[in-house]
Amino acid sequence: MKNFTNLKSRLATLLLVGLLSTSFHTFAQQEAMFSQYMFNTMAVNPAYAGSRDVLSLTALGRYQWIGVAGAPTTYTFSMDMPISSEKMGLGLQASYEGIGLAKNTGIYFTYSYRIKVGPRSTLAFGVQGGAVNIRWALSDAKNVGNDPVFNGMNDINKILPNVGGGLYLSNDKGYIGISCPQIIQNPLSNYSFTDSTGKLIKSNSRTQRHYFLMMGFVVGKGDFKVKPSMMARYTPGAGVGFDGNLNFWIKDKISFGVSGRIAQFQTFNQDEGFDAVVGMLELQLTPQFRLGYAYDFTTNRLNDPSKKGVDRFIGIPTHEAMLRYEFGYGKNKILTPRYF
Repeated sequence: MKNFTNLKSRLATLLLVGLLSTSFHTFAQQEAMFSQYMFNTMAVNPAYAGSRDVLSLTALGRYQWIGVAGAPTTYTFSMDMPISSEKMGLGLQASYEGIGLAKNTGIYFTYSYRIKVGPRSTLAFGVQGGAVNIRWALSDAKNVGNDPVFNGMNDINKILPNVGGGLYLSNDKGYIGISCPQIIQNPLSNYSFTDSTGKLIKSNSRTQRHYFLMMGFVVGKGDFKVKPSMMARYTPGAGVGFDGNLNFWIKDKISFGVSGRIAQFQTFNQDEGFDAVVGMLELQLTPQFRLGYAYDFTTNRLNDPSKKGVDRFIGIPTHEAMLRYEFGYGKNKILTPRYF
């Protein structure tokens, strides 16, 4: 496909369009996207910390549009454990996300307080605090002419503190949670330019709050179970997005499923609508070791054959892999697979 060598510059331009569009008092979407969010819940909701009742380590890598220079790449590592007779939970998260000329690296510490609300149900209240280093090297963009956005004055390299919170109600058959992982709306950049009439236009960009609602449950007994789940995402200025998932478990060892994603955002004031179809596979290799994989097929305008004169992403895969290991403190701590 032609012009992929300039994708870093194009992605940087799209990033700036997202920051400088329409109202000139704008917000950027900062939360990373995961297809296997149901296996990486603490990245979305801090109240999840300690909910698996064991010391749990999870690593996840997402590689979007492999082979395309500047395409999004995301890595996360998290660990959490219960303390104080499982009445509280502690967690640690580290993440890296790169897209085009933007690189974000963050670390957060998480705490949850858990209350029994039934024989098998627990309500958890969670908070997290930490910081993220945001680096936008816009001056490294190529083939952008004399556009002042990329003259070096708008490069960003900041360490931004933040806090988040959430609620998480769960038992061995289902869960529901609501959260806002980053509450502080930190300023990112100020940009001004003169329009064709000579009027000075000023733009302010800052981080924006993202709200998540997620739920899921397991039905069935014996060797075959079904696990439907969903997540709704809302960001002011970007609208509502939705993920719906259906997974099937065979003998508590193998899980396969499919997910559909409705886009949260609009690009150039056009609703993207249905964004992706995702296939997922999960293997419970041992009671303590789990492996997950997801493949995204893009269905938005980037892969629309009706669009003439634009590059398309047909044949460019998106892969996501997850590894989890849990320390059981003895065999009696891991009696059955933990579906959530």
